[in-house]
Amino acid sequence: MNGDHGENGNGPLSNRLVRSVLLGTLLLGSTTPGAFAFEIFGLTLFEDQSALDADAVIADPQPYVLTLSVAGGDTAVEAAIRNASSLSADAAVPASGAAGLLAKARGDYRRILAALYAEGYYGGNINILVGGREADDLPPDADLPDPVGVEIIVAPGPVFRFNRVTIVNRAPVTTDPADSVELPEFSGYAAGQIAKSGTILAAETLSLEAWRQQGYAGAAIVSRDVVADHASATVDVTITVAPGQFTRLGEITTTGSNGVDADFIVSQTGLVPGAEYDPDDLKRAEKRLAHLEVFRAMRVDTPNSASPDGLLPVTAIVEDLPPRRIGAGATYSTTDGLGVEAFHLWRNLFGRAERLRLDARIAGIGFPVNTAEFDYAFGGTFTKPGFFNPDTDLIAAISAERTVLPTYTETSGLAKLGISQVLTDEIAYDVSAFYEYARFDEPERTRDFSLLGFVGGVTFDNRDEPTNATEGFYLNLTAEPFYEFYYGNPVFRTTAEVRGYLGLGDDDFVVLAGRLKAGALVGAGLDEIPPDRTFLAGGGGSVRGYPYRSIGVTNADGTVTGGRYLLEASVEARVKIMKDIGIVAFLDGGIVAADEIPSLDQLRLGAGIGLRYETGFGPLRLDLAVPLNKRPGDPDYALYVGIGQAF
Repeated sequence: MNGDHGENGNGPLSNRLVRSVLLGTLLLGSTTPGAFAFEIFGLTLFEDQSALDADAVIADPQPYVLTLSVAGGDTAVEAAIRNASSLSADAAVPASGAAGLLAKARGDYRRILAALYAEGYYGGNINILVGGREADDLPPDADLPDPVGVEIIVAPGPVFRFNRVTIVNRAPVTTDPADSVELPEFSGYAAGQIAKSGTILAAETLSLEAWRQQGYAGAAIVSRDVVADHASATVDVTITVAPGQFTRLGEITTTGSNGVDADFIVSQTGLVPGAEYDPDDLKRAEKRLAHLEVFRAMRVDTPNSASPDGLLPVTAIVEDLPPRRIGAGATYSTTDGLGVEAFHLWRNLFGRAERLRLDARIAGIGFPVNTAEFDYAFGGTFTKPGFFNPDTDLIAAISAERTVLPTYTETSGLAKLGISQVLTDEIAYDVSAFYEYARFDEPERTRDFSLLGFVGGVTFDNRDEPTNATEGFYLNLTAEPFYEFYYGNPVFRTTAEVRGYLGLGDDDFVVLAGRLKAGALVGAGLDEIPPDRTFLAGGGGSVRGYPYRSIGVTNADGTVTGGRYLLEASVEARVKIMKDIGIVAFLDGGIVAADEIPSLDQLRLGAGIGLRYETGFGPLRLDLAVPLNKRPGDPDYALYVGIGQAF
């Protein structure tokens, strides 16, 4: 290329059709020599070797001052060009000599042209001037000023729209909802829409996925014909697909694990030889292997093509995690004191991904230290994956705890046995039988309780990130019927909680989060129900600004006890102020009732602000909350420190 670089009336491609060779080599994935380079996750693609060689050989710095001018005033186009330009990205760092600078400039012609195509501009004109001369006309050893002025001047031209769009060998419409794929027309691949190059790529991806969902694993794009007509500013596109042969799964094997039984790994994928190929099944198999929590990495791999009889072998490639893990954590609030916890996890106990986890916790540590006020908890949980099928876990747990609250001190032991079942990627349930013995030491009495019952729950969770969600919903419903032997009462306890998240702005600059929780308890009188089964609110995960479980039913003597009904709500606005730092404003509310509808003066509100620092395992949380309608004895404020969002 010399002089102007583009496809307008002044360029070398004036007034003629640009066919698929141009888009294919410059835009949609060519590996021809001289194509531009970009890096993702440390992997360099489309490498411009001339630029690398120049950087490697020439070490003398060549500073430059860059100006960018884009005709038309379209800020989206200007941003796309600026993001694509290597000269723009590296403007603060001197190039490696004149040759290095000119290599960047020559690469920018292609990068900027690709950016224009991505926005639907196929008649653009690009000039890159180095010291007032076109970069493509300068020799690599040119003598340049220090610093040298560099100008990028772009005239995007008219936006092009699709005229005729065709997909040859399109997959038939399926009646199976699980195999349905969005039509390319819905992604913009239709007459009259802006002819963005990404839309063409999306149409190809959807066309292949439609065949693969119906069992054609080897579907491929065999040709792409793109014709730009400059006179009408339109683009005609023809995509040709080769479906290949109908495919079924062949032999299922595994490799990479030194400790987990190979047959068990294969069975946990849920894949069956002879079944129709379905890419969703392969993704689900990887999730099942990840759910075992014994592998550092896992991949379900297939060859590029099936055997002549249409069978496609599958290999589960895994890498073991260490057999043991030890962890510790801490939380702190000015109302509830310091809490520390630790765990020891054994993985793959008997060769089939069994896990045993021991947990210990000490909380309520205040100053001055008073061990009589400490909370203690210790327990162990054994998990046996693949109990009934690959999505069923058998879980056995035993625990003991001592909890000190203003109204009582609980000492209890619990044993539980049940299953956890994953139904879909978003829905799971669990059900367990349990026995619990508990003693409650209260100011005027001591009560013992003996409980036998069941507890179950259903969860819907489509959040994008459980520890720091920016979109989606979380819904949990629980039911706990049990029989209490000392008083001879059947009791039923239930809760429902929903959380929602909405990200706003670029990169979810603002996230709005909300939570609503309700609970009910029916059966015996409150005096004959274990206090830990009644409802109380307050604390870092409930109504901030109030001590843990301090919001309940206020009796005539001023004491607070648990209630029969619970309603809690929280709203947060999370604002990102830097890449890893954010601030939060929140409002919490909670009310607990006995057998009567409570009055609004029993509603407790807490508000505050918080700071978040993103770590590799969740945000570090610092919240400062104040009770808005505090009672006598409530603190003026509460400070909370922990890992993870409040909800």
